[in-house]
Amino acid sequence: MKTLISYLTIIGLGIILLFPPIAYPEEEKEALSKKQAQTEILADSSQYVIGPEDVLYIHTWKEDALSRTVPVRMDGKISMPLIDEIRAAGLTPLQLKEVLIGKFKKFIDNPNISVIVVEANSYKVYVSGLVKAPGVYRIKSENETTLLQIIPMAGGLLNVDQKKILIIRKENGEEKRITVNYKKIVQGQEPISNCVLKPGDTVIVPDSITLEPTNP
Repeated sequence: MKTLISYLTIIGLGIILLFPPIAYPEEEKEALSKKQAQTEILADSSQYVIGPEDVLYIHTWKEDALSRTVPVRMDGKISMPLIDEIRAAGLTPLQLKEVLIGKFKKFIDNPNISVIVVEANSYKVYVSGLVKAPGVYRIKSENETTLLQIIPMAGGLLNVDQKKILIIRKENGEEKRITVNYKKIVQGQEPISNCVLKPGDTVIVPDSITLEPTNP
């Protein structure tokens, strides 16, 4: 009897080694949820635009070898197995998902893919001049962070009576300069001048600016 039990045990272990258990959808969903919890940007978002230096998590259901965390290079591309390089910058996660599905269809049936922005490093604003903590600041997404919000992030103004602030922005390859009266914005006299910042904007708080204030 003991010999039979031992024999069956050996067979059972052999089956487990030959046919290891596959990952169940619940386990994959849990892993995906953990990745999603690391970022405020929804998976397969149709709003956020991917840029250089972002870090993405590409999840391909039931294809562990095709699921990985990849950085977006400065040339805007990412590297993936089977399909090599593909441009990600300028696309939303949802758009990149559709591109990846089209590419992977050549190699696997009905690919189920999710794209998560783990690190949104491309949305940066530069703050310099008379602030307590000049530097580079990440903003959550486009059309959310205003001038009144970025100044406190930089520690506030060194000169509480500061009036003019300069914003330098690149649009269509050209440099645009926007001068605003910060004091009037704070006082509620010029709320329209409270610019919504865009990725790559440079906010300068100088000693003095001779340019006349202009609205964005």
